[in-house]
Amino acid sequence: MAVMNPEANRGILQPQAILTPEQLAAGRTGESGIVVTSLEKAVGWARTRSMWPALFGLACCAIEMMHTQTARTDMSRYGMELMRASPRQSDLIIVAGRLSRKMAPVIRKIYDQMPEPKWVISMGDCASCGGVFNNYALVQGCDEVIPVDVYVAGCPPRPEALMHGILKLHEKVRAEGIDGWNDRGGGFGITVG
Repeated sequence: MAVMNPEANRGILQPQAILTPEQLAAGRTGESGIVVTSLEKAVGWARTRSMWPALFGLACCAIEMMHTQTARTDMSRYGMELMRASPRQSDLIIVAGRLSRKMAPVIRKIYDQMPEPKWVISMGDCASCGGVFNNYALVQGCDEVIPVDVYVAGCPPRPEALMHGILKLHEKVRAEGIDGWNDRGGGFGITVG
């Protein structure tokens, strides 16, 4: 890499000095530090930075969930590089949209196939409480079928609201112990929005 020589104001590029192994060993490039933390905090950090969501888009909320993957909100910053279609490779399921009675056993089967620890986000009014559809064909909230950790309100909620719900879930996961997911049973029950 070449840098400008400040003494010569003529704009001639000078090569940067190459450090010798002795200079590197002497610590002249910067001191390396020590990281001290507890195992629970390290595991919580690793879990939040490697959540892979399973896609379960059922209605119009699915479009907003897909938008959350785009450059504006960019879930990749939090280790969610892509949505998984396989339940065995994901540990977070985002239920986006209205859940019909015919689809309830399917989502339960997908939830049961996910490895522990696993988390659930209910996205939108239809997934959380049935929304404006109060009839026999729809489940009035997916928490009747699977335990929900975070509820994201809205019809449909914006991608920023889903990201806020994911960050709230991250806070709770970091606060859990290493096997705290084993004790919680039925989800956190956090309402966002």
